[in-house]
Amino acid sequence: MRFAVAPPYDNGAPADPRFMTELAETADRLGFDSLYLSEHIVVVSDYERLHHYTPDGDIGLPDDTPFPDPLAVLGHVAACTERLRLATSVLILPEHHPVQLAKRLATMDVLSGGRLRIGVGVGWMREEMAALGVDYASRGRRTDEAIRVLRALWSSDPSDFAGEFFAFRGARCFPKPVQPGGVPIHVGGHSEAAARRAGRLGDGFHPLGVDLALLPELTGVVRHHATLAGRDPDAIEVTLTVSLTATDPSFVRRATVAGVDRLVLSCRSLRLPQIRAEMERIAIEHGL
Repeated sequence: MRFAVAPPYDNGAPADPRFMTELAETADRLGFDSLYLSEHIVVVSDYERLHHYTPDGDIGLPDDTPFPDPLAVLGHVAACTERLRLATSVLILPEHHPVQLAKRLATMDVLSGGRLRIGVGVGWMREEMAALGVDYASRGRRTDEAIRVLRALWSSDPSDFAGEFFAFRGARCFPKPVQPGGVPIHVGGHSEAAARRAGRLGDGFHPLGVDLALLPELTGVVRHHATLAGRDPDAIEVTLTVSLTATDPSFVRRATVAGVDRLVLSCRSLRLPQIRAEMERIAIEHGL
């Protein structure tokens, strides 16, 4: 089992350079696999409560909670670490133009020495997408196509693409990512649609808000659709987010049996000394 960490958004930590430096350096020193950041470009007041990961559909944070650009923060993390991988959970892919995003991600991968991994999702906040001029109803198709655009620009030169939303001929995008095959793309979500997308297009599956007992059903969908697409289902990693303080050896064993490769430990509502102590405990318990 590999372990990653995600900072608490409810205390503004991702926008605090001192906090992020200390968290990243601690994770790097203790042997954690990666550090994860989330994304909301804007949070619109009085949004429709469609958040799938809380009982009332509310994001559970004040509207003025800082959500800094995750890629910018990960650049900061890269500069103060040596081996820690940099990840998102998740980047809301339909809110980005994939041609521009391909350049940003490839540049980050080069400058970090091949340490970038992106988790992507379709998003859920209608009002956020409306503010960006993105059609909510087509976000799934747009996400599928964006993944294909990223892979095309990273893998061939020049690149041609013709799709429903994006098209180009003879596009040359340099630098290419350091990692063979490009930056790994993990598909986040809780639905069967997300699981199907991970099987068809993803290097990994990052189910969000899914109980461990229900995970095998979704990973079965991932494996089935990977096989249908002629891909190796065993090569698709499974990442699960859980509370930092709720992670004990028994849970880790059950997660391993359920097919989880990586646990992202959420630090919600915790201060840095508590986070550091819990991370040290986990590093000792699991021999990181």
